[in-house]
Amino acid sequence: MEEEEAIGYLDKILEDEEDSEPGTPISPGPGSTFLASKKGERDAGKGLEMRKLVLSGFLASEEIYINQLEALLLPMKPLKATATTSQPVLTIQQIETIFYKIQDIYEIHKEFYDSLCPKVQQWESKVTLGHLFQKLASQLGVYKAFVDNYKVALETAEKCSQSNNQFQKISEELKVKGPKDSKESHTSVTMEALLYKPIDRVTRSTLVLHDLLKHTPADHPDYPLLQDALRISQNFLSSINEDIDPRRTAVTTPKGETRQLVKDGFLVELSEGSRKLRHVFLFTDVVLCAKLKKTAVGKHQQYDCKWYVPLADLVFPAPEESEPCPQVHTIPDHELEDMKMKISAIKSEVQKEKAGKGQSRAIERLKKKMFENEFWLLLNSPTIPFRIHNRNGKSYLFLLSSDYERSEWREAIQKLQKKDLQAFVLSSVELQVLTGSCFKLRTVHNIPVTSNKDDDESPGLYGFLHVIVHSAKGFKQSANLYCTLEVDSFGYFVSKAKTRVFRDTTEPQWNEEFEIELEGSQSLRVLCYEKCYDKTKLNKDNNEIVDKIMGKGQVQLDPQAVPTKNWHMDVIEMNGIKVEFSMKFTSRDMSLKRTPSKKQTGVFGVKISIVTKRERSKVPYIVRQCVEEVEKRGIEEVGIYRISGVATDIQALKAAFDANNKDILVMLSDMDINAIAGTLKLYFRELPEPLLTDRLYPAFMEGIALSDPAAKENCMMHLLRSLPDPNLITFLFLLEHLKRVAEKEPINKMSLHNLATVFGPTLLRPSEVESKGHLTLASDIWSHDVMAQVQVLLYYLQHPPISFAELKRNTLYFSTDV
Repeated sequence: MEEEEAIGYLDKILEDEEDSEPGTPISPGPGSTFLASKKGERDAGKGLEMRKLVLSGFLASEEIYINQLEALLLPMKPLKATATTSQPVLTIQQIETIFYKIQDIYEIHKEFYDSLCPKVQQWESKVTLGHLFQKLASQLGVYKAFVDNYKVALETAEKCSQSNNQFQKISEELKVKGPKDSKESHTSVTMEALLYKPIDRVTRSTLVLHDLLKHTPADHPDYPLLQDALRISQNFLSSINEDIDPRRTAVTTPKGETRQLVKDGFLVELSEGSRKLRHVFLFTDVVLCAKLKKTAVGKHQQYDCKWYVPLADLVFPAPEESEPCPQVHTIPDHELEDMKMKISAIKSEVQKEKAGKGQSRAIERLKKKMFENEFWLLLNSPTIPFRIHNRNGKSYLFLLSSDYERSEWREAIQKLQKKDLQAFVLSSVELQVLTGSCFKLRTVHNIPVTSNKDDDESPGLYGFLHVIVHSAKGFKQSANLYCTLEVDSFGYFVSKAKTRVFRDTTEPQWNEEFEIELEGSQSLRVLCYEKCYDKTKLNKDNNEIVDKIMGKGQVQLDPQAVPTKNWHMDVIEMNGIKVEFSMKFTSRDMSLKRTPSKKQTGVFGVKISIVTKRERSKVPYIVRQCVEEVEKRGIEEVGIYRISGVATDIQALKAAFDANNKDILVMLSDMDINAIAGTLKLYFRELPEPLLTDRLYPAFMEGIALSDPAAKENCMMHLLRSLPDPNLITFLFLLEHLKRVAEKEPINKMSLHNLATVFGPTLLRPSEVESKGHLTLASDIWSHDVMAQVQVLLYYLQHPPISFAELKRNTLYFSTDV
C-alpha cells in the first residue's frame, strides 16, 4: 500500500476498533476502496487525471484552512476595539502576541486559493499552475516569524484564559465555517487547536508538491516551476525544523529540562473489558497512552491522549499485590490458529497473483484482507498482563504477547525513575502540545503486521531452526536458572522452548538442543530466568508464580546469514550475563523429506507393518510407551507436544528404542516429558511413508474439500477402512490419546486444533514433495497443503469415537477402490 493509503486505512480501522465489540474482525471503509481505485487509474497511466485529483483534494483542504484562519481572526477586531476602552479584555500587546502574523498568513492563502480554484474547476489537461505554487513557496518567510512566536502565543493565551473569564469563553469556542458543500454550517474549535494549524500546514504543502511532481510529465511547463517550489519549501522546512521540532517546543519538564521521547510502541490495552490498540509513548518524565484520531485520508495524522501518568506517580504493583485481573475475553487457540491459516493462504494468493502478473487491484484487495486478519490477530493474541499503577489510585492493564516486551517496558521506566523526578499535572495546552509532538517524534510508524512491510523486505524463514543452549556466565550469586526461546510469528512473539532448571549455580551448563518451527520468523529471543519456588508469589493477573528475568537478548534471523549445514556458535550479552548458544537452519523443503532407515532392525525410519510384525504387536511398542508416559505425567503440562523437547534427550531415546535397550522404561521415567512427546512426534515424522500412506494422500486431500457433510463422512470413513491394519489401529490409538490430552485444555492449553496443527503434517505429509518442475515457495507448500493436512486430522479428532471393529464391519457397503 502507498504510505498515505495505509495510514488512512489504519485510521479507519483504529477508529472502528474503538467502537466495535472485542473479537469482531473489521471490514475496510469506503475510503480505502476509493484509494485502491485511484491507484488503479494511476497504474493505467492517467497521470493528468491523478494531477487533478491531487489538486482537488488540496483545494478542499485549503478551503478548510482558510476558514480556520478566519475563525481565529474573528475575535481579533472586537478585542482590539475594547483594548483602548476603560474595560479591556486584553491589552494591545497581548492581542498582537496571540494573533501574530495570522492576518498575513490568511491573506497569502486567500489569494492562492482564489487563483487556484477556477483552474481546478474548469480543468483542462494543459492548465498551468506551477507559478501559483512557486509564489506560495516564496512567501513562506511569514511562517518563520509565526513559528518563532508560537510558543509565546500559546503561553500568553493560556495565561489570559486563566485571568479573564470573558477571554476564556471566547477562546474555548471559536466557530469555524464548514466547507461550501458540507451539511455542517459550523464547528466549534478551541483557539489553542487553531493556533497549531499553521504549523501543521507548513509541512502539508511540501507533501502536495511531491504528489504533484509525481503526476506531472517532465515535459509539462509546470514541471520546473513545481521543482523550484519544492526546493524552496524543503529548504525552508529544514531551516525551521530545529524550531518546529517538538523535542524543543514540547513543554519542558517541571524541573526545566527538555522532555524527550525514550521509547514508543503499539500495545493492547484492556479498557472497559475490551481490547484496544494503543500507541504508548514513554517520555523522560511521563508515560502517555494515545490512540490515532480519525482523520480524512491524506490528512495530517494526530493522536488523541487517552491518559498519562507522570513517572514520579507511577508504581508497578508487586505481582502478588495487584488486584485480580478483570475477566479478559480470550479467543480460543483454535480460532487464532484458524486465522493464521487464513493469513498464510492469502499470502500465497498474493504470491500467485504477483507471479502471474495479476491485477494490482486484486493484489490490493488481498493485502487489505490480510491487514484486517493480521490486525485481528494482533489485537486478540496477547495474554501476558502488564499493569501500571498511578499513586492516585487508578491502574491500567496492557496485554502483551511476550515476557520480553513486558520486561523491556518495565526496565525502561525503572531506569528513568532512578532520576530525581517530580510529580506534576499538565495543563490542557501542555497536554495538547505533548500529544501533538507524538506524531513527529514516534519511532514506530506502523503497527507490527507483515502486510505493512514492503515486498522487498525479508520475508523471514520458513522451516526448522535448531538451537543448542550451551551455558551462561556472569551471575553474581548462585540461583536456579533456566532459559526460554521465543520466535516471532505473525507479528508477535511465541515461546517455543524452555531448558531445564539448573539448580543453585552461577555457571549453568545446559547443553540442550531444540528444534523450533519457524513461520516466516525474523528474530530469535533468548530469555534467562531465575526460577521461583515460593508459592506465595502468585501473580493475581494470571495465577502464575512469577519467575525473575535475569537477562534477555535478541538475534536477527537473516536468511542469508543463518547457516544451513554446520552449527554456528554465538554469544548473547544481556545486562552483564553472557549466554552461549549455537544454531543452524533446515528449510521446510528439506525437512519435508522422509528418509527410510538403512538398518531395518530398529524402529525409526522402518515401515510400521515390519515393526508390528517383528514385535507381534498391533501398535508399535514405542508409540504405546510414549503415550503411556505422557498420560501418566505430561497430560497437564502447558504446551505438551507444542513445546520442543531437548534434542539430545530425544536422540538418546531414539537410539534406545532402535537398539531395543532393556533400560528403556527407566530412561522414560527419568526423562523430561517434552522430550518423550518429541520422540513420539519424531517417530511419526521419520516413518518412510506417512501413517496415512502416500497412496491415499490425494484422496484425503479431495475428501476433506467436500462440502456436503454426508459425502464427506462417507469418504473420510471409507479412507480409514482402506488403510493397512497396523496403520489404522495405530492411528485410532493415537486419536483417542490426543482427545484425552485436549480434555485438559484449560490446564495444558492444548486444544484439538492445536494438536491437529502439530500432528497433521506429521501423519499425512507425503514421502516426497513434488516440485513439478518448478520451485515451490516454502510458504506456498505450507499454507496450502498443511492447512488441508491439519483439517484432515481435526476432522477425525472432532468425530465421535471410531472403533476398528465397526469400521471393518461396514466394509461390505462400500467399494474398496479409492
